[in-house]
Amino acid sequence: MRMIWTIIWAFLLSFMSAYVVSNMAGSSFSFSQVIIMTILFTLAAVVLGDGIIKEEEA
Repeated sequence: MRMIWTIIWAFLLSFMSAYVVSNMAGSSFSFSQVIIMTILFTLAAVVLGDGIIKEEEA
């Protein structure tokens, strides 16, 4: 379930970022850019959440 929410949030943040940047640049919106950023954001969240950042056990 955690992975599903990670992918959903990555997609929403990617969609928003791509839309804002494309409008500010005056270019057309590219959905393939959204998919690529979603994959990158999801991988970064998984690597940081499960690999690099660990909770210290007391």
